[in-house]
Amino acid sequence: MKTNIFDRISFVSLFLVIVLLPVFFLPFTNIPIETSKGLLLVVGLTVSVICWGLARFFDGKITLPRSATLLAGGGVVLAFLLSASFMKDSEVAFFGTMFDVGTFWFIFAAFLLMFMSSIILRDPKKAKIVLFGSILSGAVLLVFQAVRLLLPDILSLGVLASKSDNLLGSWNALGIFAGFSALMSLLIVEFFPTTKVEKRLLQALAVLSMIVIAAVNFQFVWQLLGIFALIIFVYKISISLKEKNTESASNTKDNFPVFSFVIIMVTLLFFMSARFIGGILPNYLEVPNIEVNPSFNATMGVTKSVLTEHPMFGMGPNKFGAAWAMYKPININNTINGNEYWGTTFNSSSGLIPTFAATTGAVGILTLLTFFILLIVAGVKSIFSSIKNGSNWETMAFFVLSLYLFVSCFFYSAGAVVFLLALAFAGIFIGLSSSLHHKGEISFSYLNDHRKSFFSILFIVIMLIAAAAVSFKYIERLVSVSYFSKAVTASDISLAESSISKALTFHQNDLYLRTYAQVYLVKLNSIVAKDATTLSDEDKATLQSSLEQAVSGAQLAINYDPTNYLNHQALGSIYQRLASVGVKDVYSKSIESYAKASALNPKNPGIKLNMASVSMADKKVKEAKEYASAAVALKPDYIDAYIILSQIAKEEGDNAAALSYAQTALSISPTNKDLIKYADSFKVSTPAPTSDSIKASTTTKKK
Repeated sequence: MKTNIFDRISFVSLFLVIVLLPVFFLPFTNIPIETSKGLLLVVGLTVSVICWGLARFFDGKITLPRSATLLAGGGVVLAFLLSASFMKDSEVAFFGTMFDVGTFWFIFAAFLLMFMSSIILRDPKKAKIVLFGSILSGAVLLVFQAVRLLLPDILSLGVLASKSDNLLGSWNALGIFAGFSALMSLLIVEFFPTTKVEKRLLQALAVLSMIVIAAVNFQFVWQLLGIFALIIFVYKISISLKEKNTESASNTKDNFPVFSFVIIMVTLLFFMSARFIGGILPNYLEVPNIEVNPSFNATMGVTKSVLTEHPMFGMGPNKFGAAWAMYKPININNTINGNEYWGTTFNSSSGLIPTFAATTGAVGILTLLTFFILLIVAGVKSIFSSIKNGSNWETMAFFVLSLYLFVSCFFYSAGAVVFLLALAFAGIFIGLSSSLHHKGEISFSYLNDHRKSFFSILFIVIMLIAAAAVSFKYIERLVSVSYFSKAVTASDISLAESSISKALTFHQNDLYLRTYAQVYLVKLNSIVAKDATTLSDEDKATLQSSLEQAVSGAQLAINYDPTNYLNHQALGSIYQRLASVGVKDVYSKSIESYAKASALNPKNPGIKLNMASVSMADKKVKEAKEYASAAVALKPDYIDAYIILSQIAKEEGDNAAALSYAQTALSISPTNKDLIKYADSFKVSTPAPTSDSIKASTTTKKK
């Protein structure tokens, strides 16, 4: 009796995790949507694992799928563990800022979801419940997002800002999920027995899904959906031909897959006429698709460089941002859109799975390849088995759906939800295929042997305690997110100070520590802005304390993650600001910090320009000229660098060179009024504008 109760709770908890992942969030809070989904995953998995363990505690029997794919999944987790363990700043790789996608603990939880799905959902009835629950969840999400495109302000729910903000993550990820919903509907219509009403509802959901895909206007989704619809179309035709050969002509029905054919035609239309009709709906709804990610070639280049320097275990999980900063291609500074994202740090590559490969080295790549090869081989066998036996549709459906999601994760950084659903559906497929094969499961009974009983119960108890401890630790860190959001959005410096301090008491990471440093820098600036003659002793003490706290926060961020150039850059900017308000002997410290940041991000011209500005302020004209010239060498259209060079030439009395640099800047942005005025200042005896005023007005955003 107790076993049945705990098994039911375990099933319900796992069911809710899988079904609610696309739609779950915490409205009217300061907690980001993806972070709230992490809460659902951790709490739901913890309850499921604990209840499953208690059920095994009472019945004394453990049944597991006999699956090489599951073992390969365990190998992936082990590869991430080893890669994280060999890092000096292992906290970044194990947990990250907040359960980041790609950290060890996220990968562990994701593959644990797959493992539990293979155990608990191996019954076809339970699997079908999850499938229909996912369809319902997808319908709710798509209806909500479709209505929100028309009423964005009313349905913001306190966490969604622009029209493209959604409950899934990125705008393109919503398109991928819409394709997933269309594929689920197609599989049910073509292979599962349904009533006419259910069939019409599923077809309506598929139509709504394609409308959302058209609104997102992500060509990759049309291609992927079209390929999978074509496979289903051919698969259905093959089954129909087999049925005609085994039955008399009078008893056979016309099973031509009309619905699959229609979807193929629609996807072909949007693929072939993308320029003509692709932008109609997005333009009408005013939701342009402007996401920017590294290209596949750039990702492969970064991966190659990482493997050259760190062949076995890579730079470590959750370290693609550091890898990108170190090894990104130089031509990114010169592309048409280079002015927009040449200084951007990408924490994921062209795809989620390539990101994992780029950070975990040869061991991670081999284990990932092994896992996917075994999964695909098992899935293909299941598909042909379904053709031969004319049954087993649930197994085939879950494999096709998981494959769709995995392919999406390979070619695009689809986010946590898509990857988690891919593993959950893969786990259900593994459980179903194992349960349908003779000797496909391993049963282990331990109550009859006191030695087995002791160690088995001890293992279960340790597992329960560990699951509860991890869950409590995650919730503790989750609390920090709310305080951090308050600190970032606070309009009062005292509120920001107290909020960021509370956030750090629950969880320390370099993002929080950099924010902590910036809060105290703002506090310092507010005191410096006062008249020096009116400063009280308390103000002077606060000024000294704020100075020390700002520097300390940036230094602690560096200690947390010394490979993140942003931490060194933050310390350099703090020293630069302190020098500007009269603190002595900090120019050299600013240059030193910027130099370390530049070493970690050698192709970023903005850091070189920061060093030039500091050198100019320190009256080191020669060094300033060298740094500014290095910035131009990295980015030939860098307007701010030409202005600095012009000012250096003017300081040296070389007005001809100063005018030449100014004219070069003007040729890059010929309509900039301040640049025109600055160039004209060399022809008349009027003072030149300051560097700050020109930088504020240039059209190129400095990264």
